[in-house]
Amino acid sequence: QVQLVESGGGLVQAGGSLRLSCQASGSIFSVNAWGWYRQAPGKQRELVATITNDNSTNNADSVKGRFTISRDNAKNTVYLQMNSLKPEDTAVYYCAARSRATGAYSNWGQGTQVTVSS
Repeated sequence: QVQLVESGGGLVQAGGSLRLSCQASGSIFSVNAWGWYRQAPGKQRELVATITNDNSTNNADSVKGRFTISRDNAKNTVYLQMNSLKPEDTAVYYCAARSRATGAYSNWGQGTQVTVSS
């Protein structure tokens, strides 16, 4: 089992920046990729960005050029740098870990709220 704790959310004006952190603990060896997802009120959870253990990244089209996912192995932490934030980025952001065994994102954090004001 992998435990994930997100931090760094908050209220920011449009055009501003935030950096989210996801601290991982537990059976980290069982994970082969990490992801950030978000869920806005009344909408389904959507993928924002992913990063594999060999640092291959993938971003949703809606955040390309604005968001960057990265990881620090020594700190067991995954980051999401969010620049040029827009009101439509407002959501609860979740960190997730993909199981090496199943290929599914089966471990999730509790989420952190990001609110972008216009």
